[in-house]
Amino acid sequence: MQQIKTALLSYGMSGKVFHAPFLNFHPGFELKGSWERSKKLIQADYPSVKSYASIEDLLEDDIDLVVVNTPVETHYEYAKKALLAGKHTLVEKAFTTTVAQAQELAKLAAEKGLKLAVFQNRRWDSDFKTVKKVVTDNLLGKIIEAEFHFDRYNPNLSPKQHKEVASSGAGILKDLGPHLIDQALFLFGFPKAVFADIRITRAHSLVDDYIDILLYYTDFRVRLKAGFFVREPIPSFIVHGEKGSFLKPRGDVQEDDLKLGKKPNLDSWGTESEIHQGLLHTEINNDIYKANLPTLQGNYYDFFDGVYQSIIHNKTEPVTAQEGVHVMQIIEAAQQSSEQKTVINL
Repeated sequence: MQQIKTALLSYGMSGKVFHAPFLNFHPGFELKGSWERSKKLIQADYPSVKSYASIEDLLEDDIDLVVVNTPVETHYEYAKKALLAGKHTLVEKAFTTTVAQAQELAKLAAEKGLKLAVFQNRRWDSDFKTVKKVVTDNLLGKIIEAEFHFDRYNPNLSPKQHKEVASSGAGILKDLGPHLIDQALFLFGFPKAVFADIRITRAHSLVDDYIDILLYYTDFRVRLKAGFFVREPIPSFIVHGEKGSFLKPRGDVQEDDLKLGKKPNLDSWGTESEIHQGLLHTEINNDIYKANLPTLQGNYYDFFDGVYQSIIHNKTEPVTAQEGVHVMQIIEAAQQSSEQKTVINL
């Protein structure tokens, strides 16, 4: 199997937890190393890889794919450098800080014939995959409304300084917001308008930590919410249709397992507990059906395999740069809506 020589631009939580385990496990990738600024940690986990002293050293090496997993405000600069150096590029969410930056990167990649993907791994969560199947299998009939939550209870500020210092890339809108927005757009398409309420709720916070975004479609609505003061969470996915409803708690186990150091596999990986099954209450063949629905298996491996197929076999990226542009368009519209307290037409 032809291998893609891949390097990370940082080896913090994102590199250690979300990227390196899958790049090391997938036979189509060769993990070459990571740019490490102060702490040199990657070789403790992967002794044969390199620790690069600078991005220039990394880009000058024999690298095919660069993973831009640095703070959001650096994504545009580093992704552009990688593309100009002739490297395929995978960019963490949020893709960029502005629509203009996202569009420029998409255009640059196309002009240079390079693959540019956005890391929206939450499409491959077990809970969301199950929600998607319920909708696409038309188990609820015509959709009336949906509500997606990414709720937490944590009134304390993050110890990661880049998350709490006011900047173009900080705040929950560009941290958890891209997950929710991408899932909504992937499932329902691009909306016609946006209304949003973006607030600061934690004491001493300098960045937004609460979002309530309403997406207007022709004949239904989708609400996206995230915040830090939800001690008793409601279902993270709520979908109502003309025939019935589906309520699903957040149950994907991949992030927690990766943080515990568990290694991905193709068998049992991403299998969540039955206690997190969603409730399907609908009408099937004129009979009322109400029961828990078995959850599909999640696996971020499928995302990385999609990246592999896009580079080696010239398939479409699993999450395209244009899809990244669309998420940024919703983010900018949400910011404008919250500031002006009005609906923004797209």
